[in-house]
Amino acid sequence: MKGLSVPEPGDQPGVSDVARRYAAMLGDTKGVTLAPEDRERLLLEFARDVIRTANPVQEGALLRFTTLFTVAPIAIALADAAGDIVEANPALGKLVGSPPERLRGRHLSDLAATTHDADRIRGGLERLSAHGTDRITERGVHLAHSQDGRLTTNVTLAWLPGDGPEARFPVLMAADTDDLHLLGERLLHQNLHDPLTGLPNGQAFTTRLEAALGTPNRGQLGLIYLDIDGFKVINDGLGAGVGDEVLKEVASKLSRTFTGRHDGYVARLSGDGFGVLLRGEDLTQAQAVTLVDQALEDLNEPIYLGGHGIGVSASAGVVVRSVTEGSSHVELLRAAELALHRAKEAGKAQWMLYDPQLDARDRGRYQLGAVIAGALENGEFSLVYQPTVMLRNPDRIAAVNAGLRWNHPDRGELDSDEFYPLAQITGMTIPLGKWLLAESLAATARWRQRFGDAAPDVCIRLPKRLAADPDLVLLVKEQLDRHELPARALRLCADRQSMFDDGGEVLDSFTVLADLGAQLVLTISGSDDLELIARHELPVRHVILAGAVVDVLADDPSETDTRHLAQLVARAKELNLRIGAEGVRTEEHARRLRELGVLGARGSFVADSATGDEVDEMIGRHAG
Repeated sequence: MKGLSVPEPGDQPGVSDVARRYAAMLGDTKGVTLAPEDRERLLLEFARDVIRTANPVQEGALLRFTTLFTVAPIAIALADAAGDIVEANPALGKLVGSPPERLRGRHLSDLAATTHDADRIRGGLERLSAHGTDRITERGVHLAHSQDGRLTTNVTLAWLPGDGPEARFPVLMAADTDDLHLLGERLLHQNLHDPLTGLPNGQAFTTRLEAALGTPNRGQLGLIYLDIDGFKVINDGLGAGVGDEVLKEVASKLSRTFTGRHDGYVARLSGDGFGVLLRGEDLTQAQAVTLVDQALEDLNEPIYLGGHGIGVSASAGVVVRSVTEGSSHVELLRAAELALHRAKEAGKAQWMLYDPQLDARDRGRYQLGAVIAGALENGEFSLVYQPTVMLRNPDRIAAVNAGLRWNHPDRGELDSDEFYPLAQITGMTIPLGKWLLAESLAATARWRQRFGDAAPDVCIRLPKRLAADPDLVLLVKEQLDRHELPARALRLCADRQSMFDDGGEVLDSFTVLADLGAQLVLTISGSDDLELIARHELPVRHVILAGAVVDVLADDPSETDTRHLAQLVARAKELNLRIGAEGVRTEEHARRLRELGVLGARGSFVADSATGDEVDEMIGRHAG
C-alpha cells in the first residue's frame, strides 16, 4: 500500500517496543535516575509525537493494519525474506495450540504436520518467488496442533509489501476446513430453517416434498396446510413480540403432534402458515384427519404469556393420496391450499379434505374473481333494481334499491351473490362500490329530469370497505354535485352489523352524510335492532323489516306474530321512523302488512328485480 510504511519483519513492529529498547539503553547512562517504567513512558510519548509529526497518515494506517492483524479470525503468520516467522496473530496461535510468541523464529514450513505438507509450503514459497504471483492456495494442508495432532487446513501464501519500493515479505494464512465445514453446515441450516421457530422453512419443505414425490410406489403421502385464525388480532392487540412467542408455541405443539408419526415433517411456510408432510405404507386418510383433529384441539388450549391466556385456533386443508410417478409438488400444494380456503370460508377452526369436484368448482370461481377488474373496465356490469312501492298506492314507486349484475360474455347474467364474495377476496369491492354509487346517482338524475316529483329515490348498500373509507363523504358529495342532485335523493342502506363496525368509521361517515341530507335506512329483524336507534341516537330515517318477522305474515299468521309486528310498527312510529318491509310475496301478504301500519314494501309481489328500462316504464305509468 503506497504511503504505508509497515515495519519490516525482524524489526520491532510498534512504537512501544522502540520506547522500551531506548529506555533500557538510557538505564545505563549516568545521571538518569528515573525508574525504568517512567523512562519507557516518556520515550513512548516521544516516539508517538515523532511519528505523528512526521506522518500522521502513516500512523493511522499502521494502527489499522496492526488492529486488523490482531483481531482477524483467520490465522496469519508474517515472515521475513527467508520464510522465518516474525509475527503470528492470536488466531494462528489458537489454530495450532501454541502461543503466538512461541511461533516466532520458526520457518513457515515448520507449522506442517508431515514432511509432505512441509514440502508443499516450501514449494509454494518458491513458486511465489519464481513466478512473481501474488497469491498461491494449497488445499488440504495438514498443520500440527500441539495437543490434538494434525488438522486439515487450506493455506494461502501471499506477499506483503515492506518499507522499500521493492521489498516484499511472505505471509501465510490458514483456515481450518473443519471450521469451514461447520460454517457451511451452519449457513445451510440457516438457509433452510425458520430463524424464529427453528422449523424447516418453505424451501426445505418443498425440497422434502419433491423428494417424496420422486420415489413412487412408496405408499401414501399426506399434506396438511394449517393457518392460524385471526393472528392479526394477536399481533395488533398484544404486540409483535407476543405474536412471535405464540408462533413459537404453535410450532412446538405441531411438532409434538406430528413428529415421529408417519415420518411427520413440520415446517413454517409463511407468517402464520405451517405445513406438515406425512408418509407411510399404511397411512390412511382417517389417520391423517385424526392427527389434524388432535393438533387443532391442542392449539385450542390457551397459551399463557405475560399474564394473558391467549386462545389460538387454526384451520387446515388436508390432502392424502398415493405417490405415483409424475406427481407434481405444485399441484399438491395448491390442492392443500384450496382445501384450507374452504375451511376458512366454512367458518374457520376446522379442517377440510381436498375434493376434486369442489376443486373444479373453486377453480372456476377464482378464475371469475380474477377478471372482475377487466370486466368493470370493459363495461360488463350493469345496474339492476328492486322497486319499493307505497302499499296504499302500489303504482307509485317510492324508492329503488340499486344493485350490480355482471353480464359475463361466457356465463351470461350473474347476480351479485355469485361474484361479490370473490370481489372481497380480490379487493375489488371498493371499485365496484364506487361504480354503483356513480351509476345509481346518474340514473336518479335522469329520472328526476324526465319524471320530476314522480321519480323515486335510490337506495344503495355500500360495501363495508367503502362505507368505512375516510373519503366516503367527499366521494358522495362530488357525485351529488356532478349530477345536480339534492342529498335527500340518496338513501344509504345498512344493517346492524355493518353500521357498527369495529372502528366506528361507518357510523361517523353516515352521520355526516345524514347531516348533509342523505337518508339513512336500517334493516331490522326485531325490537333489539330497533332500540339501537334510540339508544345510540342514530340519524336513521327509515327502517326495513326483514326475515322471519315478515315471513310469518305470508301464510295465516298467529295472533302472537301479528301482535309482535304491530308492536314493532308502533315503536317505529314513536321514534318518528318510516317503516317498510322486504321479501313481500303476494298481494295478500302486502295487505296484512299495510293494515298493521307498514308504509312501503318490495318483493316478488311487485318484482324481484327490474332493469333500468323496466323501472322507466313503471315510473311512467304512475306519472301518466
